[in-house]
Amino acid sequence: MSPNSSAPAVAPAPHLLRTVTRVCWFVLGAIFIFSGLVKLNDPVGTAYKLEEYFEVFAVAVPPLEGFFLWFKNISRTLSIILSSLEVILGVALLLRWHLKITLWVLLGLLVFFGFLTFYSAAFNKVTDCGCFGDFIKLTPWTSFAKDMFLLALWFMVFTHQRFLRHSFVQGTFGIMVMTFATAIAIGIGVRALGHLPYFDFLPYKVGNDIGKLMKPAEPARYRYTMTRNGETKEFDAYPTDTTWKYQAMTSLNPKESTPVITDFEVSDAEGNSYTQELLKGSKLVLIVQNTNKTDRDRFAAINALMEGAAKSRRGITALTITSTSAAKFDSFRHDVNLAGPYYFADATVLKSIIRSNPGLMVLHNGVVKAKYHYHDLPALWEVEKVLKE
Repeated sequence: MSPNSSAPAVAPAPHLLRTVTRVCWFVLGAIFIFSGLVKLNDPVGTAYKLEEYFEVFAVAVPPLEGFFLWFKNISRTLSIILSSLEVILGVALLLRWHLKITLWVLLGLLVFFGFLTFYSAAFNKVTDCGCFGDFIKLTPWTSFAKDMFLLALWFMVFTHQRFLRHSFVQGTFGIMVMTFATAIAIGIGVRALGHLPYFDFLPYKVGNDIGKLMKPAEPARYRYTMTRNGETKEFDAYPTDTTWKYQAMTSLNPKESTPVITDFEVSDAEGNSYTQELLKGSKLVLIVQNTNKTDRDRFAAINALMEGAAKSRRGITALTITSTSAAKFDSFRHDVNLAGPYYFADATVLKSIIRSNPGLMVLHNGVVKAKYHYHDLPALWEVEKVLKE
């Protein structure tokens, strides 16, 4: 061979390519299952995120406004379907059940999610995609990068399917396994939809002290960049020497110096703050979000509980917090015979407090002692018991 001739390219060793393909196959399937299960843990929260997207698209594309608003109205059903589909496809991929068809459906879902995350990042319309629910918060560009990573994994698996020829389930047994996986996934979501999430990752979860979370964990610390006579120097405290000229300031502990809860504010109809009073003593708080969507069938039991709590020897204050306008809520409470004082808070805050409309929260000196979905209303003795703990 002539010394000037180029050497042939060396192809990757088959065993290395096989290993890489199988790693990509496993990671892709596992991420889809994990992502779907996290969303199914809180399908109401996932539905809220879908509603955000549909509202944005309805404004961005006026001719299709009705189309997107129709989807908004079925967001909870879509939440269960899409989240379950992630789990089902992840299981199918790991079991290599009808691998080629599974990969094509996965591609459709990846392109769909990729479009949503790119739109969020490019136009700053939805600042959190909800890819992993409230368990892991991702910025829009991080979410888009995650989807591109998954597409890269998909491409590796799709182009090297020859290393995944063996299917772990086939025929009737395969259909049985996938039917079981589908039933489990949908069942997890439907159960969470009719009750509270299995795991609460929000700031108002049971055991959290709301008042404490409204304060920073530690004082803010800054680093100051100063200049003098062409010299640049950094200080951990603002220099008293006035010959130094300020250039920039960098926070050293932004996460620790920012309260976890920043928007919790409760007020009466006149706008007077009730927040600090709410965080004192024992409170049984009824949360009523949008009265148009509130389940009214439970109010006979709710009213009895609220009246009993108000007469309890435990000194429980029973009250209602809503995000509905004062006039509208006053009409509503007369319709459902709801007695007792009521206050107002932001709708987004109430949605974060509890995934139930209506829902109940028990507070003792600002600590969340219990939360109840309207399908799981407690007896008075249960409320008194959690206040003793």
